[in-house]
Amino acid sequence: MKNYTITVNGNVYDVTVEEGASSGAPVAKSAPKAAPKAAPAAPKAASGAAGSVKVEAGAAGKVLKIEKKVGEAVKKGDPVVVVEAMKMEINSVAPEDGTVASIDCAVGDTVEAGAVLATLN
Repeated sequence: MKNYTITVNGNVYDVTVEEGASSGAPVAKSAPKAAPKAAPAAPKAASGAAGSVKVEAGAAGKVLKIEKKVGEAVKKGDPVVVVEAMKMEINSVAPEDGTVASIDCAVGDTVEAGAVLATLN
């Protein structure tokens, strides 16, 4: 028997392969194992520091880039977070002038349409 650890789509599996099965092919048994969480790529503000203006995802997808940092000034229309959806990059922009109060996502996060990605003051 041989033991392997395999990662598929972010899920980690411990796999044991028994050699010498009657058909001549190895038989694999696996048990899912909790995948380690990656550290967030972007700093998140404390929950009490969130701003009142929300920057929301325009479509469901994966966070590709975080363009602004907490404390940075933004103008209306400036991209704050970029989400990749169906091979397209979709900018989530500042709805008004302000200062980034919190970044509520990390690069690689999967988000739903309308999810709050950041807040402004």
